Amino acid sequence: ATDEDREGESISFHLMEVLKPKVPVHRMVFHEITKKAILQALNDTRQIDMRLVRAQETRRILDRLVGYTVSPLIWKKIAFGLSAGRVQSAGLRLIVNRERERIKFKSATYWDLEASLKKGTAPAFDAKSISCNGKKIATTKDFDETTGRLLTDKAADLLLLDEASAQKLVTSLHRAEFKVNSVEEKQFTQKPAIPFITSTLQQEANRKLGMSAKDAMRTAQSLYEQGFITYMRTDSPNLSQEGIQGARNAVLNLYGKEFLSPEPRQFAAKNKGAQEAHEAIRPAGAEFQLPRETELSGRELALYELIWKRTVACQMAEAQKLSISIRVGATHQNDTVIFSASGSRILFPGFLRAYVEGSDDPEAALEDQEVILPELKTGDLVTMEKLNALSHTTKPPARFTEASLVQTLEKEGIGRPSTYASIIDTILDRGYVRKGGNALIPTFTGIAVIQLLEDYFHNLVDYKFTSSMERSLDEIAEGEREYLPYLKEFYSGKTGLAEQVKAQDKNIKPEESRTVKLEQIKDVEVKIGRYGAYVVQKKNAEQLKQKGKYDDSDEIHATIPDDVAPGDLTSAQIQDLLIASEKGPQSLGKHPTTGEDIFCLSGRYGPYVQQGQVTEENKKPRRASLLKGMDPKTITLEQAVKLLLLPRELGLHPEKQKPVLTNLGRFGPYVMCDGEFRSLKKEDNVFEITFERALALLKEEKKSRRGAEVLKEVGKLDEEPIQLLDGKYGMYLKWGDVNATVPKETDPEKLTLEQALEIVKARAEQVGAGKAGAIPGKKKKGQKAAGTAEKKSAKKSPDPASDEATIAAARGATKTKKTTRTKKSK
Repeated sequence: ATDEDREGESISFHLMEVLKPKVPVHRMVFHEITKKAILQALNDTRQIDMRLVRAQETRRILDRLVGYTVSPLIWKKIAFGLSAGRVQSAGLRLIVNRERERIKFKSATYWDLEASLKKGTAPAFDAKSISCNGKKIATTKDFDETTGRLLTDKAADLLLLDEASAQKLVTSLHRAEFKVNSVEEKQFTQKPAIPFITSTLQQEANRKLGMSAKDAMRTAQSLYEQGFITYMRTDSPNLSQEGIQGARNAVLNLYGKEFLSPEPRQFAAKNKGAQEAHEAIRPAGAEFQLPRETELSGRELALYELIWKRTVACQMAEAQKLSISIRVGATHQNDTVIFSASGSRILFPGFLRAYVEGSDDPEAALEDQEVILPELKTGDLVTMEKLNALSHTTKPPARFTEASLVQTLEKEGIGRPSTYASIIDTILDRGYVRKGGNALIPTFTGIAVIQLLEDYFHNLVDYKFTSSMERSLDEIAEGEREYLPYLKEFYSGKTGLAEQVKAQDKNIKPEESRTVKLEQIKDVEVKIGRYGAYVVQKKNAEQLKQKGKYDDSDEIHATIPDDVAPGDLTSAQIQDLLIASEKGPQSLGKHPTTGEDIFCLSGRYGPYVQQGQVTEENKKPRRASLLKGMDPKTITLEQAVKLLLLPRELGLHPEKQKPVLTNLGRFGPYVMCDGEFRSLKKEDNVFEITFERALALLKEEKKSRRGAEVLKEVGKLDEEPIQLLDGKYGMYLKWGDVNATVPKETDPEKLTLEQALEIVKARAEQVGAGKAGAIPGKKKKGQKAAGTAEKKSAKKSPDPASDEATIAAARGATKTKKTTRTKKSK
């Protein structure tokens, strides 16, 4: 009963090969872990599909042929430990090419006018200028991204406003009459998004929940194993009849008949090879369990709710909307400017009552909003309340997020749904890409690898070539192609990979391969070294000429900090790095206690201060990173000494007899003791916090993993506290493993224990009587009280700031005991 995809089929085949069973064997197939699905699978078995097995084996062999053949070459030519993958390299090239587009981009500035207009007592509305004296005013889309100038085919028909001309129009139009030239209304319908497949689930989880592709798949796997959703690796949006009926029943019960689509909607995959698991991702079973009726919490609840909403919405009526477009003219003397305002109204929400699809535009709202305009008709006069000249600068193409990268991989036919998360995970782990907020930023090493592949093995990173390989695998899975001849041709053919590598090995020069080509950088070279990227500048040309020979001593080297993106590296930054490197470490002054020199240096991870020199006796002098906003050029001795105090030991905890420390971490300043961490409040200062204040913070209830804040403890029941929390979706009560939403009409500040008990009991009965810990005061024989297991698991869970604990331990600030795990026999 392995998963019904190529990998699952291959696992089944290998089980048969290893076990060599002498009894009849039947292949079970199911897409959800429910009683009905399992019983049906037992009654409807099949044999192992060798076509799927061969397709999977071919994929594995292809990946290894590429990896094991090309990677050693990259080790020799760039740096040891790097690798090239069949699919990951094409995905990396997408990210690198986007960075190149950003480097080539030339920004442009343009101006326009914005008016605040009003009619009578109706609210004011904003309108933007679109034309002046019959000429269209230039906007972002009218500029060439590589030159920053107006596109040549549009330049003659466009008016490019600068600040002076825009301000002149503002002065002129302050005496103008604003009249409505036209009002256009248009009704239109909006259809719901199709049910989730693997790629769209990863995209929406990233957009709406901030989950990485890896986290989304891990959470979906857990939901599948618990029987909440159908199989989560699929490229088919098709819903079974059971799924369609489940969604339609949910619409009828929750929203009413008017919100139900007149006919059941069915969806088909766009690509021919969609076969990995033949139903979309949806809530499991014939009756969809409401999110609030599950005992899920945190990410699992959020993802299940997303899947539930998307599935139900696909069987809901279309949304009915009205778009309104208004043109307002303003004329004074020789100037006539046309302003435009657009609005929309939802006439009937339809599926929008349940679900709104997210957007990759970082400036766009996730939820659908109405823009209400006053009722106007042609010829109406409106009052101009404000008129401003606005400056705009064109922006470079946005870097990929995980969501937009998955979308592009799918569009280009690179990889398959089950591989998207691993592609992103691999290029992050290899150090080819790093995350900057939600953006995927290529590193200098990542660019160097792609340069080598483009120059010598272009077909391996060509999107069409990679896509055609995926189609070949589909053909093998469908029995339309033989796998062995295909593999032999790819590797051993006259133009096969083995021959390519053999031929190119002599042509690839290591020094050239380690040089990163960046269009914006002149007169210096960016190189890849053992410890990351660095810049190289040759010394004065006249001196070199007189010397008559050239060696490494004639170069200035400077490390590029890891947080500098290739596309953001400027000549000014490079000169600062080179000057600092040539001068060598400059002492800020002497440490007041030890008398050692204190230096401000720059490394891979950015600027930092160091106490003393690196010597044989002191190989790891005390160091501390600069705080956000600190300028290494202006940092003072006093600031440096303060930084080097961290981590500070405030004293021994009175109960644990362990040191209480305060330090700075990736999530901000914090206090810690014996593996327990608490973030400092806004009013706390990491350098001045007292021992008593640190103890008070450590006593506070830790925030839940959902990020919910514990506001207060209402009381206790069965020795278990009932807490009031402020979570992502509002106020709720927590008692053991019962989470109960506080009704909107209840004032949280005046909430009594009696009210809390009533809310908790109602919720417990709703999620199911008889479950251990579900109803306050009730336990099943042999089971522990609710919350006990949760508490134990919380203690075992790694703390978000555990990397800070590791750093503190390495500095000798604290020591933790090693723990050993023992396996309990079942």
